[in-house]
Amino acid sequence: MSDLPVIEGKRVRLRPLRIYDAPALHAIYGDASAMTWWTHAALERLEDTEAKLVDNLSRNDWRAWAITLATDDTAIGTVAAHEERQGRVAEIGYSLVRAHWGTGLAREAVSMLLDYLFEVEGYRRIFADTDPDNAASNGLLTRLGFKLEGRLRAHWETHIGVRDSFIWGLLKSEWGAPL
Repeated sequence: MSDLPVIEGKRVRLRPLRIYDAPALHAIYGDASAMTWWTHAALERLEDTEAKLVDNLSRNDWRAWAITLATDDTAIGTVAAHEERQGRVAEIGYSLVRAHWGTGLAREAVSMLLDYLFEVEGYRRIFADTDPDNAASNGLLTRLGFKLEGRLRAHWETHIGVRDSFIWGLLKSEWGAPL
């Protein structure tokens, strides 16, 4: 993961995710409300969060950055991407510590990731998969210009039951276009 670039923004910075981020990120992974829409329930112990990060960092299919404030290196969230298939299509994911919900920091961080994936790495399409009831995430994707492309019925088996998925897509030609 050390080959990932640091991406500087106005209020936030994206840097490679590290195992040392576990204590700060446990504020997300240990928060039952924050984890409602994930495939797994909140993690009870810091050791569980550490194990989750070790697993995530060892995967070759996802690349993950920690979201930090521009003035503080403490992780307040994550953004991640992986190439879904050859042909320059990537899926993204993101999370943010509750204390920063509603501040626009997630929008800034995901925008920075989109800029990097489209402009530097040359992806032609980015997509995200959300729970239809995850209003905050669905709203963020809408504000970023993603289009709702479909609903996959009974797509995920999660800690809250079998759930549908919304599939959101954004083309490079649409990124930055007036909404």
